[in-house]
Amino acid sequence: MITMKDIVREGHPALRKMAEEVSLPPSEEDRETAEKMLEFLKNSQDPEIAEKYNLRSGVGLAAPQLGITKRIFAMHVTDDKDNLYSYSFFNPRIISHSVEETHIEGGEGCLSVDREVPGIVPRYKRIKVEGTTLENEKVTLRLRGLPAIVFQHELDHLNGIMFYDRIDDYKGKFKKELPKL
Repeated sequence: MITMKDIVREGHPALRKMAEEVSLPPSEEDRETAEKMLEFLKNSQDPEIAEKYNLRSGVGLAAPQLGITKRIFAMHVTDDKDNLYSYSFFNPRIISHSVEETHIEGGEGCLSVDREVPGIVPRYKRIKVEGTTLENEKVTLRLRGLPAIVFQHELDHLNGIMFYDRIDDYKGKFKKELPKL
């Protein structure tokens, strides 16, 4: 079981590296990592389990946050219509996005950042994404709102970008464009 002691904090070199593609089908080790990441998110959102193991609540977790520089992340989040997006992805990517941007009003947080970082983090409002699931199925999803923001935040981790890298000179445009993958 993953706990907060397994999550690396800002300053760890894995958080600034471009993560490596995962060979498909994923190895047993990669599958296990992805399963444990999703389990952590579910546990962190369960008040009893979170309190028992001192877990900070999270909606997304990327492999680099565990010191593993592979293109794997998990998300467990509901949208404004209460639809649950609960996935672990291998080699996720954005295939298209809206011009329109959005952000979380109070700013973003991160399990690897133990401090509050104020500021607006611009994100695409709508994205079309693809990735390979734990069941080794390639899926394509259209995300908007919070699930879209979570996907972009976690994808940034795979590209060595921290959410606060996008804050400084926000003028309606991304400070750093997402690399084309």
